[in-house]
Amino acid sequence: MVKHLFHDEYLRHSSYKSMTIRLLALGDCAWTVEFGTSISPDLNALVMAFAHRIAQARKHEPVFATITDVVPTFRSLTVHFAPQTTDADALATALIALAQESPEHRIKGRRWLLPACFDPTFAPDLSSWAKAKNVSEAQIIERLLNTQFRVYMIGFLPGFPYMGGLPSELAMPRLSSPRQRVSAHSIAIAGEMCAVYPWESPGGWNLIGKTPVKLFDPSQIGQPALLSAGDMVGWYAIDMKEYERLFKQCDTGAIQREAFLDTVETK
Repeated sequence: MVKHLFHDEYLRHSSYKSMTIRLLALGDCAWTVEFGTSISPDLNALVMAFAHRIAQARKHEPVFATITDVVPTFRSLTVHFAPQTTDADALATALIALAQESPEHRIKGRRWLLPACFDPTFAPDLSSWAKAKNVSEAQIIERLLNTQFRVYMIGFLPGFPYMGGLPSELAMPRLSSPRQRVSAHSIAIAGEMCAVYPWESPGGWNLIGKTPVKLFDPSQIGQPALLSAGDMVGWYAIDMKEYERLFKQCDTGAIQREAFLDTVETK
């Protein structure tokens, strides 16, 4: 049975390679393990390696058996557990010990090469983005297509990927007034991040194109979200005609999501 509550401010610190690992209670049925306070590929790689070690430990270590979900973010990982059958303090101790272990190897996500249409109909903020950076739209699209994005986490909406990697000189603030409706499949940027709206929703990011690929498909029982934390994403440009063709194929299932996996190794 859980012996603590969030308002007890239960907190443990542990040092690992000059880095402070913090363990915080998230309600009475989850622990959050923080590896740092910044957003970086190296920090996120530690989070993903930790998630991998937890997945392995759940197979054979009883203390991890009551874990119900593991949610990685930019710099932390939240472990949800069944409170009625969990010794929360024992799990906390085990998590800290596991977090301190050196990763055996860097966890590699999948690599995706996704189509993007930059037709003005889909890209109401592309022009203002280019003007703000004093370059042409073609130049800014070229920079985008030459960028590899890392999926740091999935959040906000089911399947919504927070992808880092946009060059700092191309960073843009969120819109001062969010749109009430952003259509599904919209590619957007904010700060040094890129994302795709899987569903129609309100949104305050700059809209710069659309992809015909489904970012969330409930029919994919094992993994409805296309992308996962740790994946890498690159873009290639398509015109409106190709967008409509691919959209229809993706919508009807005529083309499988695996078709967009990038099998070319990059250094």
